[in-house]
Amino acid sequence: MPKLTNLAAPQDLSTGFADFFKTIGLTGGGLVTKGVAAVIAVIAVRMLLQLSSDPKTALRKGSMAIGTLFVALVLALYGDTLFATVTGPAPAGPKS
Repeated sequence: MPKLTNLAAPQDLSTGFADFFKTIGLTGGGLVTKGVAAVIAVIAVRMLLQLSSDPKTALRKGSMAIGTLFVALVLALYGDTLFATVTGPAPAGPKS
């Protein structure tokens, strides 16, 4: 009879989505950032698929689509770090 092995440790997800997001390493804000990046990536791919046959406009629209895809990639990789600086606490004013 084969010996059974555990592939992963059991997780307690009794408090709902907060525990689930902790297990995958995302917060609610991080999940929204990844979702926005995915939508931007879909828009960029659609832009690439709708290129015209005229070389001049195809080059211009294609470069815009590649730039949009780059923005989506940067947002997916570093979006939580970028937005963490925006939503942080306000800096303290000068002491008098």
